Amino acid sequence: MPEIDALFESINVRDLLAGHDLNDPTTPLSAPDLRLLINRLESHSLRIKSKVQSYLVAHHSEFSDLFSTCQDAVSRTRLISDDVSDVVELISDRPVDVEIRKVVDEITEKTKEVRLKRESLELVSAIVGICEAVEETKVALRGGRFRFAAERVRELKGVLRVGEEEEGEPVAYALLRKDWSDCFDEIQEVLARFMGSAVRFELDSSKLRISYQLSVGEITGIALTTVLEAMEVIGMLDYGLAKAADLIFKHVITPAVTHASTFNAVEYSCKTSGDITEQTLKIEQSSDHKTEDVDGEAIYSGILKVVKFICSSLCFGNVTWIHSFGRFTWPRISELIISKFLSKVVPEDASKLADFQKVIERTFQFETALKELSFISPSDSEGRLSKYAENVEVHFASRKKIEILAKARSLMLQCNFTIPKGLAMRNASFESGGVESLDEDSSKHMVRLLFSSEVCMVSEAASQLMHLVHKTLEDVCVSSARVASEFYHAARDSILLYEAVVPVKLEKQLNGINQAAVLLHNDCLYLFEEILGLAFEYRASFPSSIKEYAVFADVAPRFKLMAEEVLQRQVQLVVSSLQEAIDSADGFQDTRQIKQFESAKFSIEQVVFSLEKVHMIWEPVLRPKIYKQSMCLVLESVFRRITRDILLLDDMAADETFQLQRLIHLMFENLSSLLGSLKSADETSRPLDDLIPSLRKTRKLAELLDMPLKSITSAWESGELFSCNFTRTEVQDFIKAIFADSPLRKECLWRIEDVVNQ
Repeated sequence: MPEIDALFESINVRDLLAGHDLNDPTTPLSAPDLRLLINRLESHSLRIKSKVQSYLVAHHSEFSDLFSTCQDAVSRTRLISDDVSDVVELISDRPVDVEIRKVVDEITEKTKEVRLKRESLELVSAIVGICEAVEETKVALRGGRFRFAAERVRELKGVLRVGEEEEGEPVAYALLRKDWSDCFDEIQEVLARFMGSAVRFELDSSKLRISYQLSVGEITGIALTTVLEAMEVIGMLDYGLAKAADLIFKHVITPAVTHASTFNAVEYSCKTSGDITEQTLKIEQSSDHKTEDVDGEAIYSGILKVVKFICSSLCFGNVTWIHSFGRFTWPRISELIISKFLSKVVPEDASKLADFQKVIERTFQFETALKELSFISPSDSEGRLSKYAENVEVHFASRKKIEILAKARSLMLQCNFTIPKGLAMRNASFESGGVESLDEDSSKHMVRLLFSSEVCMVSEAASQLMHLVHKTLEDVCVSSARVASEFYHAARDSILLYEAVVPVKLEKQLNGINQAAVLLHNDCLYLFEEILGLAFEYRASFPSSIKEYAVFADVAPRFKLMAEEVLQRQVQLVVSSLQEAIDSADGFQDTRQIKQFESAKFSIEQVVFSLEKVHMIWEPVLRPKIYKQSMCLVLESVFRRITRDILLLDDMAADETFQLQRLIHLMFENLSSLLGSLKSADETSRPLDDLIPSLRKTRKLAELLDMPLKSITSAWESGELFSCNFTRTEVQDFIKAIFADSPLRKECLWRIEDVVNQ
C-alpha cells in the first residue's frame, strides 16, 4: 500500500506549526498553538481514513481471495488432526511393535547360536589340523626329514602365535603351545646331537674333523647342510653353532695365538665314491725355528687359515652361517689377541712407537680379510682390534702420563728434605771442583743453576723431578702429536704437583727455623731457572702441533714468588725469636745491679746462640749471596734493637756504663766468627758496615759509654757520630743520661744544637 505509506510520511508536526521554532526551549507552545495543532491533526486523520476506505473498496476482490485461502488451510488442518487421532487410537488397541520386537530378538538369538556353532566347528577343525601337523612334524623328524620338520615347526609357531599369548584364550591353545614347545625342544635336541657328531676334535692326534654324512641312532645318511638349513629355519643356528664354536676356539684358535711361532694347520679331505665325506684340519707343531712374532704376522696368518677352513668346510660359504659363527667367536678372538699379543707389544719407550705402525697395518689387513669373508660385520663397532691398535699411542701416552705423575708424587712424598751429613758444608767448597766432581748420591743434592752458573744445594725431590721432566720432554721431541701432547702435559703437571704437594708436606717445618724450609727456598729458585730454560732447550724440537701451546713461562714466576715468600718467612721467624730474647733484658736497665746484669748478659748469650744456630742452618744450604743478605737483615734488626734500648735509658751511672760496654764487647766477641763468615761469604767487596748500618753505630756506642763529654761533643761536631747513624736527639739524650747537669754539659748541648749542617 504505497499510497497509505506516503500519506503517513507526509505528516510533519513542524509543518503543522509553521512559523514557530520548535528547537528553541525558551519559547513553549501557547494554548492557541495547541488548539491549532489539534485541529490540523484531526483534519489529517479524516483524510487518512478516507484514503484507507477508498483502498479497501478498490481491492475488494484480492482481500476476498486471501480470506478464502486462510479458511481452506484451517479446514485441512482439522482433517489431518482427525486422521492422527484415529491412528493413535488404533495403535493403542493392538501393540504391533511389541510383536515385532519379539520376532527380532528371536532371530538375533538364533543367528548368534549358529555363529557360535560355526566358530566352534572351525576351532575344532583348526585344533585337529594343528594336532595332525604336530604329529606329522614328529614323524618327519624321526624319519630324518629335518628341513620339512623345521618348516612345519616355523609355520606352527606363527599359527599358535607363540610368544603373543592373550588373556581369555581357549585352554586348548595353551595345550597346543605346550605340544609345539615339546616338538621344538625335540628337534632342537636332535639337530644339536647331529652338530655334535659333525664337528669333533681329537686331542690325541690334534685333528679337527668335520663330517658331511651324519648318523645319530637310527637316523642315518643326513647331510650336514641339511642340519644347518633346518637350524636356520627354526632360528636355532646360533644355538647349534655355539658348541662347535667353543670347541674350535679352545683347541684350534687359542693355540694359533698363544703358540703362533710353532703353529701350523694342514687340511685333509676324505672322499667316498668321488664325494667329499669329511674335512680335517690337523694342528702340527712346526719344527722350523721362527723369530719372535713382533708384528703379528704369524698370529694373523694362522687365525686367518683356520677361519677360511671354517667358512668353506663348516659353513659352505653361506654368509648367514659364517656371520653366525663369527658372532660367537670374534669377541673372544679379539680379546685373546689383545691380551696375549697387542698389549704385550706396546712399546715401553716413546721413541719405539713408530715401529708399532707395522703392527697397526697387519691388524687392519687381518680385520679387512675377516670382513671380506663375512666373518665379522663391516660395522665400525666390531673393528675392535684396529681401534685398539690405532689408539695404542693414546693408551701408551695415558699410561705413561699416569706413571710420570705417580713417580713425581712419590719423589715428593718420600723425600725427607734433609741434607746428608757429608754435605753439611759451604756451597763454595764445590765451586772449584764443580758438581761433576761429586759422587752419585751427592750429585742428587748439588746442582748448578742454569742462568747464574752457581752451585746450589737442593732436595733430592727437586733434582729428581727435573730429571724426570727433562726425560719426559725428550720423549716429546721424538713422539707423534697425540703422544707428545700427553707427555707435555705430564711434564707440566709434574712441576705443578711440586707446588701443590711440598708446601703442604712441609707445613709444620715452614712454621719453624730449620733446614727443610731453606731447602724448599733453594728448590724453588732451582725450579724457577730450570723452568725458564725448558722452552729454549726443547721448543725447537717439539712437534709443530705442540709448539702452538707449549709454554712454561707462566709457571716459573710462581716458584720465584714461593722462594721469596719462604725466605722472607724464615727471616721474620728468626727476627721474632731474637726480639723475644732481647726483650728478656728489660731494656738493659739497672745493669749496675748484679741480678739485672746477669739477666742482660743471659739475653745477649741467647741472642748469640740463636744467631749461631741460624748460621749453622743457613750457611750450608743457602747460596752465599742470599745467605749474606739474609743474615745481614737479621743482624741489623739485633744491633738496631740493642742500640735503641741503650740509647733510650734516661739515667746511667758510671758503673752502669761500664757494664753496658762489657755486654756490647761480649756480644761482638761471641759473634766474631759469624761476622767473619759473612765477610768471606761471597766475592762482593762491600764492607759489612754498609750492609749492616747499625753495626757501626753499636760499635761506636760502646766507645761512647766511656768517652769524656767534650770528646763526645767533638765527635758530633766533626760529623763522626752522624756518619755512624746517630741523630742529634740521640746524642743529646745520651749526654743527659750519663752526665750530671753542669755548665759544661749545657755548653756541650748548646754546641751540639748549634751544629746546623747535621
